[in-house]
Amino acid sequence: MQPVELARKLAKEMDAHKTAGIARVYVPNEYTVFLSAKDRSRLEGYERSLEQELSGYLLEHARRRGYDLLTRPTVAFETDERLRLGEFGIQPRMVKPPAHEGEAPSQGEEGHTMVYSAVRESPAQPEERPSHRAEVTSRAIVTVDDRRYVLDGERSTIGRARDADCVLRDPNVSRHHAELRRSSRGEWTIADLGSTNGIKVNGRRVGSTRLKSGDQVTVGTTTFRFDVEQ
Repeated sequence: MQPVELARKLAKEMDAHKTAGIARVYVPNEYTVFLSAKDRSRLEGYERSLEQELSGYLLEHARRRGYDLLTRPTVAFETDERLRLGEFGIQPRMVKPPAHEGEAPSQGEEGHTMVYSAVRESPAQPEERPSHRAEVTSRAIVTVDDRRYVLDGERSTIGRARDADCVLRDPNVSRHHAELRRSSRGEWTIADLGSTNGIKVNGRRVGSTRLKSGDQVTVGTTTFRFDVEQ
């Protein structure tokens, strides 16, 4: 987990959760970053400094985009034992400051926690060269309860094993249950990897099928929503 990658994803979450008012665009001002225990331990000694640096980065990002903030953005780190080394989650929230001294701040509804895998992401290139190939880049979004996994590799595994790209804590899910595959046109398919209990898409049993945004996929006894982000 690199701070520069974390800063980019925080800005991405700010952009994704903006709310348009009559004449202003408001964005969340409180961000909780969830890290694995090992990644959190590596911040010992400069965690507070990094929180302040990321806060300043978000403030500048909001100014560049013309966003309005109810207060200066804050960033706080928390540990999530479900995350693996290199994974991190971000949960944004809009918090209204107290109207009078002594009152508690008014907290808005918490957004989904977006889970990113910094280990599997390629470093950003300063400039892309023109290409004659009609290749489309897209990301798969897997939403399980209050957690959203961002999968941007050409192949991403779903299963119970810790080395899966999307880990499901379901005893009815095989260790390597299914695989999401992205084509050069940015289309996604899901394929059964010889699991015990198979796959269902929108209630229909499949071995392999193309997916579209909004599809409900069941593996074991867990159902998740599949979406595509271009």
